[in-house]
Amino acid sequence: MTERLLSNRYRLENRIGAGGMATVYSGLDTVLRRRVAIKELRPQFAEDEDFVKRFYTEAHHAAKLSHPNVVNIYDVGHEDDTYFIVMELVDGTTLAEMIEHDGRLPEPVVIDYATQICAGLAYAHRQDLLHRDIKPANILVTKDDVVKLSDFGIARAVTTQTVTVTQPGLVMGSVFYLSPEQAQGHELHETSDLYSLGVVLFQMLTGKLPYTGESPITVALKHVSSPVPPLETDDGSEISPALRAIVTKLLQKDPADRFQSATEVATALREAREHPSAASLFDVAATSVPREMVGLRTIPNPRPRPTLLPDRSRTAELRSTQGRRFAKEADAEVVPVRRFPTPPLPLIIVVLIVAFIGGFMLFSRGGFFGPSNPVALDDYVGRSAGEARQALSAVGLGANEVPTASETVPKGRVIRQDPPPDAKVAPRSAVTLYVSTGLPLVETIDLRQYSRDDAERYLRNAKLVPKITLRYDAKAPKDHVMSQSPAAGLQIPIRSVVSLVVSQGPKPIAVPELVSLTLSDAQQSAQRRGLKLDVSERVQSDAIPPDVVVSQNPPSGSHVDPGSTISVVVSDGAAMLDVPDVGGRTISEALAELQSAGLSSKINYVVDRSAPVGTVLQQDPAPSGQARKNSPVTLTVAVPGNVPNVVGMQLDQARTALQNAGYAVGMLYYGANGEPGKVVRSEPDPNTALRPGEAVALHIAGPPQ
Repeated sequence: MTERLLSNRYRLENRIGAGGMATVYSGLDTVLRRRVAIKELRPQFAEDEDFVKRFYTEAHHAAKLSHPNVVNIYDVGHEDDTYFIVMELVDGTTLAEMIEHDGRLPEPVVIDYATQICAGLAYAHRQDLLHRDIKPANILVTKDDVVKLSDFGIARAVTTQTVTVTQPGLVMGSVFYLSPEQAQGHELHETSDLYSLGVVLFQMLTGKLPYTGESPITVALKHVSSPVPPLETDDGSEISPALRAIVTKLLQKDPADRFQSATEVATALREAREHPSAASLFDVAATSVPREMVGLRTIPNPRPRPTLLPDRSRTAELRSTQGRRFAKEADAEVVPVRRFPTPPLPLIIVVLIVAFIGGFMLFSRGGFFGPSNPVALDDYVGRSAGEARQALSAVGLGANEVPTASETVPKGRVIRQDPPPDAKVAPRSAVTLYVSTGLPLVETIDLRQYSRDDAERYLRNAKLVPKITLRYDAKAPKDHVMSQSPAAGLQIPIRSVVSLVVSQGPKPIAVPELVSLTLSDAQQSAQRRGLKLDVSERVQSDAIPPDVVVSQNPPSGSHVDPGSTISVVVSDGAAMLDVPDVGGRTISEALAELQSAGLSSKINYVVDRSAPVGTVLQQDPAPSGQARKNSPVTLTVAVPGNVPNVVGMQLDQARTALQNAGYAVGMLYYGANGEPGKVVRSEPDPNTALRPGEAVALHIAGPPQ
């Protein structure tokens, strides 16, 4: 496209997208020197004053948004009949393109992207701004997997009765994501955006839309009245119950039955990542009757911690109390003490050892009199390993930790336990805890010399994220990997970014301007730049000399690889014509015949009184030869060397006589006496010797004719 400059500041370059209402270009802010995206309103909407007013109002509102998950808007304005919005240029792709290319997305990616969408929506809703057009085409994903919402405010500029708008493009692109209340023209709240988010989640998980139809009205009616379709994938892959519950709740017809804020959805998504099998974490309304939403499940308080000693009976407690009272009353009496002989030291040591062993056997856990009741296990899944160990120790149990990689559970938290929760185990036994070591590790391989497509396919299959940097290199084959980071042989977590430097081949060479050069000059110009020249065609041309370049392909200024061939069309000059024989003819006859044959003439006069005056003695090229069209034929004409007598002749007759004698007509003087129109006198006079080629002035009688 031809570059344009808006407001003497924003330069439009390449078109990067188009929708029903606007066209988006990449460009440059020439004042701040930063790359931007410029959305230009289509002309048919620029003529609608009400639309333009709404466009401005909502664009200014959207410009107030500044959030990592929202495409920032820098400026809004118009020039003549062109209305435009200047916004952040996102280096990445749209979610729509990802779904179209990959089909359904992995659940961890869905949760990650949806959580970021919720963050952007929650921020916009706090600014009292609804999006109204949440769909994959308006969700951008950078190369670093940062999700950004675009088109804030523009969808709002359309009247809320979206389904009834007749302009092409306003409905067709977004009717698949309309909330029931939006399709019915009711008042909209945050829950309308959340319904659209539910449709996007459905599409990310299954690769297809929940509602389709032959017309926009059919799809809108399904949003209003059809039940929520089941989440089923074409390849039979299972979708976790927790995500099913979230999507089902978001797609409820009654806004009161959905999540009430984007923050709630984000919290639910995080809980679904921790507990993918717990569909009961979310209360999904079975009907459209409004009800109060039940939030996320809270982890129950731990059970009462059992004592380390056996329970004491009520009788033992009474006896203990009475004993303490009797002992207090006896404090006033003096009781004589009976003394016994002190036992020997070895005997005392033996007795203590026996007592220790017996007490340990009798009262330790699992002993004869120790507690032997089985212990009911709590749910330790999702807790940190340290918390789980402490909880098990508190009930007298041990823990065997098994490090296990996990794509969904954060590092250091329990993935699962064996035995499961609520199972009963013997005291002092150990519970196996499978503790997350974080994302699974993948060993990188050497991708050098792989083609770009093969390398990207391998990395995606290994659940790694390719990041491509293009670089010119004359030695590496085009579209092949030259280097990678991290290097081969390293263990890295899945979803890590692997940077690949891919060759673009040799740096392209600018094609020189060859048109109008001679063929030899054109060949030298091409060779100096490492290019080849091929004469693809020769054409006849009356205007272009032979062996001159008429046209070239590729054109000058374009870029080609070194060693490429430039095809040129070269002129063969004018067509070759047969030269007629004009020898012995008068000069006027010879000139007329040459002109009729398509040739021009050049006359050389020679003084020869023996030959008839004004006859052709010799010609070059010779008769029956060939000459190019319009090329001159040189004629040698005999003349006497004296001025002929033209007195009494008409002007035309005098001109012919002078030409045959080798002279040209000079100045003409009118007004002499005599018969009007006839020559009265010549200068020089007749029979005067005069060098051929000179001019003769004529005096003519009467006024000019």
